[in-house]
Amino acid sequence: MNHPVVHIAYEDALAYCKWAGKRLPTEAEFEFASRGGLDRKRYDWGDDFMPGGKHMANTFQGHFPDTNTGEDGYRGTAPVGSFPANGYGLFDMAGNVWEWTSDWYRPDYYQTLAANGEVAINPKGPADSLDPNEPGVQKRVQRGGSFLCTHQYCARYIAGGRGKGELDTGTNHLGFRCVRDGGQRVEKAEAARNTGWRP
Repeated sequence: MNHPVVHIAYEDALAYCKWAGKRLPTEAEFEFASRGGLDRKRYDWGDDFMPGGKHMANTFQGHFPDTNTGEDGYRGTAPVGSFPANGYGLFDMAGNVWEWTSDWYRPDYYQTLAANGEVAINPKGPADSLDPNEPGVQKRVQRGGSFLCTHQYCARYIAGGRGKGELDTGTNHLGFRCVRDGGQRVEKAEAARNTGWRP
């Protein structure tokens, strides 16, 4: 019960977020949160993949794809919180399962912003999707990497790593997390004061 929910297509994630009164993070929000206050580090926890020989995320060890040795303790998903939290107290922002973001996938989005002289402060993502490998197939950005990521194939557990997925795709290493805008907490606290309700 404490493993991440997987086999989640994009619309499944949206439906749950709506039910919970939340939303999916943008790609920029996800990266900011995953870095946990660290700037320009290779991984969410620093520049060393295994500081002091300690695994910091659930990734693939061994020969990909046929032999996962499970040196980090897991050959599939790990229970949430099995590895240290980042500087913001968030767990599993790297490894374990990919996570949907709200951004459309375009490989050229950030280069386009830079070429237009725009400063990318909390960018909201492109208006449409383009994958040059599959033109016409709508995709959203996935972040964080998964237990199948390895330096031999796709080391996308790196802080700036990104993936992509078709909207109807749900796999055993793809999940999501919800976010809520900061103002909602203030509004709820104000409503609680006005009604006399206490959490």
